[in-house]
Order: sequence, then structure tokens, then C-alpha cells
Amino acid sequence: MTRRRLFLGAAILAVLSTPVHADTLRDALIAAYQTNPTLSGARAAQRATDETVAIAKADGRPSATTDFGFQENFLRSANSFTAPLRQSTAGGSVTVPIYSGGAVKNAVRAAKTRVEAGQLDLRATEASLFSNVVAAYMDVIRDTAIVKLNRANVGVLSVNLEATSDRFEIGDLTRTDVAQSESRLEVAKGDLETVRANLISSKENYIALVGHEPGDLEAPPPLPNLPDTPDQAVDIALTYNPDLLAAKERTIAAEFDIKTARASNKPSVSTYVQGRYLNYHGTLGGSIAGATFVQEQSTAEVGIQATMPIYQGGRPAAQIRQAQALSGQTYEQLIAVERDVISQTRAAYSSWRASERVIQSSERAVAAASLSLEGVRAENSVGNRTILDILNAEQELLNAQVQLVTARRNSYVAGFTLLAAMGRAEARDLGLEGGPLYDPKVNYERVDDMFYDYQSDPNPEPQATRTVDTQAQKAEIEPLPEIPTRR
Repeated sequence: MTRRRLFLGAAILAVLSTPVHADTLRDALIAAYQTNPTLSGARAAQRATDETVAIAKADGRPSATTDFGFQENFLRSANSFTAPLRQSTAGGSVTVPIYSGGAVKNAVRAAKTRVEAGQLDLRATEASLFSNVVAAYMDVIRDTAIVKLNRANVGVLSVNLEATSDRFEIGDLTRTDVAQSESRLEVAKGDLETVRANLISSKENYIALVGHEPGDLEAPPPLPNLPDTPDQAVDIALTYNPDLLAAKERTIAAEFDIKTARASNKPSVSTYVQGRYLNYHGTLGGSIAGATFVQEQSTAEVGIQATMPIYQGGRPAAQIRQAQALSGQTYEQLIAVERDVISQTRAAYSSWRASERVIQSSERAVAAASLSLEGVRAENSVGNRTILDILNAEQELLNAQVQLVTARRNSYVAGFTLLAAMGRAEARDLGLEGGPLYDPKVNYERVDDMFYDYQSDPNPEPQATRTVDTQAQKAEIEPLPEIPTRR
């Protein structure tokens, strides 16, 4: 009895003790925020989206071209007496668009709107990543606790088998009792290997998201600002959910696309300046004696040009109808996203509240199962209970403990998922102080008005960290004691 209590005490200390040096949830979120490739890739994609505004603006800005040429005539027609032997040309033109039927203006508006939608998508990616990190963090905590509980259970069952074997030797128990104890111990050993594999899987998933191996993880802090009712949660989600806000922006951008398409039927006006220089290098005129030819020529002109489309084979009408259909698609997608947001928010709220109730029930179940186990052991000592009763009581206690650990994990993950659905699970909401937060508006404002053709950035380098140097994860446990089996 004393040895059994020692094993139970060790199990409780192993599960509930807090390490002195431990990683926190904030540490994991900061590491993922700074090094996760999914998030850094989404930021790069958003920077590419930023450039669509400058590209759209370029269609409304002046354009200038120049050309140079040199020609050497090795073979001339027999009747081309004045044809030059060689010539050089140089020219240039500047064109300034004045009116394009609103195409440029609406294309720029559509691009800006899509930049705003992309920034909201980046927020959604951030929240999704954080939700996955929280789930991975809690999975490691849960599976670590379950491994410790199963390891303690194997230790208790090992002592049970030893005690049962001793009592069998003195004739107090039967061979059936020994076989039952041995069978339950071997099943527990198999369960221990299963939960160890689950812990290794959780650790590897944590590394994939966070970028480094998990240490001893501290219990996470309480989640703030959880709603009181599902309706309150839905109201907040409909106002702040980034996926929903991005879908709304895309419907606005699609309306600008229709206006852009309609411009293809409207006139366009531009003004231009162009000039050309021609030099025959003294070879114009050939062998005609006494003739004088001007060997250099220059031309320059300025003008205005208006173009009015009359018939384009039905292309403009098709483009307008296409833009209208795509606009209709964005409206349907907006409703679909809205449905998903409402569904996810209500489901997350229900899961969170259910897990809270499971925690309360599991805490009472653990207390009752512990008391029941002690009572069954005491009754067994006076012959009122069998060894199988003890084994069943021990299994019930383990099941209740595992259910409690799992419910705590589920509650926290569901609560964080609820915050994410409400648009309240981003870096600014979580107060991550691991360095300056990434602001997509900084790059957009940097490139918005760039007009110089040679203002490119350096070629990019990977921002995320690799995990190739991390060690394969383990779920270390103490060696199991050798229990002799007596037949």
C-alpha cells in the first residue's frame, strides 16, 4: 500500500509541477510571428499586391521612348544613283494621356481596394497561424501530461502485479488474479507507447509552426474578453472578422472593374511630342556631279490625338459582361464567407462552453475516482473486493485524469479560435513585444507613388528559419521496473 501511494504521489507531482525555466505561449507566438514561412510568404504576396497600384497608375502617366540606328548599304540597286551608302538615325517621343474614359482612374481604385483586401487577408493569415500555434502548444502540454499519467499508471500496475504475485505465493490469491494484473499491465505499456508517439507528433508539429523545439511549456495565461453569449460573439465577428472585411473589399473592387471595362467603349485623348534626326555621313547623292544634297535632316512635331472606337468585334461588351459576372461572384462569396464566420463563431463558442463544463465534471470525476480507488483497495484488504475491482478503479481514475487534461486543452483552443473568429487574435490584440510589429501599410506607402523605372529593390532572401537542424523529438520516460511473473 505504501509503494502504491508513493507512485500516485509521484504522478501528481509530475503532472502538476511547474518548471523553473519554461517557454511561454507568448514566446511561441513571437517566434512564429517572426520566423514562420507561411506568414512571411503572405507578407511577400502582399508586397506584390501593393505594386498593382503603381502598375495601374503607370497607364495614366507620360511615357517616353527613344531609338537609335545605323545602316550600311553594301549592295544598292543599279538605278539608285542617289542612294546613301550609310546612315544614322535617332528619334524620341513623349506621349501624355489626357483622357481614357475613366479606365485608369477606376483601375487604380480597384487596385487600391484590393490592397486593402490583401491587408485584411494578411491579418486573417496571422490569426490563423496563431490559432494553429496555440493548438500545437496546448497539444504538447496535453500529451506531455498524458504520457506522465500513463507512465505513472504503468508504475502502479507494476507494483500491483508484484503484490499480486506475492499474495499468490502465499495462497491469498489465485492464478487468475495474477493473470488479470499482468494483462492490464501489458495493455498499459501498449497505451504508453501510443501516447508517447502522440507526444512526438505534437512536438514535431510545434517545431513546424514555431521553428524550434518545445522546452518545458508553461501553462498559458487566461484568455481575455471572451463573450458572454453566442449572439454577442457573432455581432463582434461580423464587425471585425478580417476574412469577412476582405470579402467586402473585393466586392467594391469588382464594381470598379465593371467601370474599367466600360471605358473600352469610350474615346481616349492624348498629346504627344516627337522628333527625329537623320545623318547620311556625306554619302547621299552618290556619283552625281555638281549636285548638292543635304546630309543631315531633323524633324519635330507636337500634336494631340483623339481615338473613338466604333466597332471592336464585340470585345468591349464581352469584357463588361465578364466583369459583371465576376462582380456577382464576389457578392456570392461575401455571403458564403459571412455564413462561415457565423457558423465558426457559434461552433467555437459552443465548444468552448462545453469544454468548460467538461472541465468541471472531470475535476469532480478525478476526485471521486481517487476516493473510489482508495476505498476499493481498503475493501480488497479485508476480502470484500477483487483484484479486478482494483484494476478497474485504477483505469477509471486514469480515464478521468486524461479527460480532464484533454478538456483543459480543448477549452483553451476553442476559446482562442473564438477570439480569432471575432477578429481579436492578431499580434496587436495579443500584445506581442518581441520587436516591432509588421505593418503592411509601410511598404504600400513606400511604393505607392514610385514612378522611376529603375527603383527596384534588392533580390529577396528567405526570412523564415529552417528546421533541418532540429533533433528528432522523443518522449523520454524512466525505465520500467522489471516485474517477475510467477506461474
